Amino acid sequence: MKSNNFYFSENNWVGIDEATTNLGNSQIVLVFGEKGKLKDESLFNKINHSFPNADIIRCSTAGEINNSTSLDNSLVCVPILFEKTPVSLSIANISSCANSHELGKKVAEALPQENLKYILIISDGNLVNGDALLKGIYETIDSSVIVTGGLAGDGANFHSTYVGLNENIAEGNVVLMGLYGDHIIVGSGINGGWDVFGPERTITSASENTLMELDNTNALDFYKKYLGKYADDLPGSALLFPLSIRHEENNFSVVRTILSIDETNKTMTFAGNMPIGAKARLMKTNFDKLILSVPDAARYALVNFKEHVPCLALIISCVGRKMVLGSRMDEELEAATEIFDKNTTIAGFFSYGEISPVMGHVSDCSQLHNQTFTITTFTELV
Repeated sequence: MKSNNFYFSENNWVGIDEATTNLGNSQIVLVFGEKGKLKDESLFNKINHSFPNADIIRCSTAGEINNSTSLDNSLVCVPILFEKTPVSLSIANISSCANSHELGKKVAEALPQENLKYILIISDGNLVNGDALLKGIYETIDSSVIVTGGLAGDGANFHSTYVGLNENIAEGNVVLMGLYGDHIIVGSGINGGWDVFGPERTITSASENTLMELDNTNALDFYKKYLGKYADDLPGSALLFPLSIRHEENNFSVVRTILSIDETNKTMTFAGNMPIGAKARLMKTNFDKLILSVPDAARYALVNFKEHVPCLALIISCVGRKMVLGSRMDEELEAATEIFDKNTTIAGFFSYGEISPVMGHVSDCSQLHNQTFTITTFTELV
């Protein structure tokens, strides 16, 4: 396996000639970028011409990651050459399905299942329910398959996101990349750096990702009470106070970011489902704790590698972390990337949702997360 990364920013391509020379026969090119540039036909044609044998997976972002640097309004491209690992791709659009659950089943059923070891999910981040998408996928594949990925972004706008496979790029798309056989090694790590506080509450009224009641009382009123002075700055201040949601049947927690509040109906809309009966607690953090949490994610992503060095480390981090950290975002990236070998390609994007196993629960199905920093590592045994 071989990989590299190059980027387009301020009307210049940086590193594309070297990547083309060394990896011109790549089977896959991952492209993460600002949606206008992502849809630009001339830029796509440049990538397509440089890597004529490759399938090109495109994803709009809330920012791009190139090594230890965060970028905006750019394209970050990752050509990948697999030497002994078969690759299969599938794409489907939410408009062709009754709901996101059926979309997950459809896009997963299009992948061959024999010897399937890993799936990368790149999903629309606006029209697709990530929780329901994952449920449909897991009804189709073996639970031993490692699944990671993320939801596309649209900067801090939350208007529309785009995902594409080759020429097919549109809102509502989901692309899966399946890797097969015993030569591929994949690792994953995730961490957040958030602390819970206050009493645990039970979700007593909700509809998908809309929360109405906690412990039979209005959830928005409860939330405002605990935020104190920060309540005046909602919904923006909600990035500082996500919720921890714990499913009692599996006893692990996921983080949920608040997308919006409805003062008229007294409801809160989150970036993932709010299942009735689950337990909820408020969360908070500080900048240093967010940054210090990511090396643990990087180290955990190396557990499966032993003496091997990852060829590629794919970082998918939440737009909420980027907005909270601001100018300190690169400190977080540096804290993670310094764990890896200098020969490891590091690239990724800021997302509207991260898909990963819960750290310490890799035998379980992956979950949709918010406000987390995820890393997926790859190499081949040759």
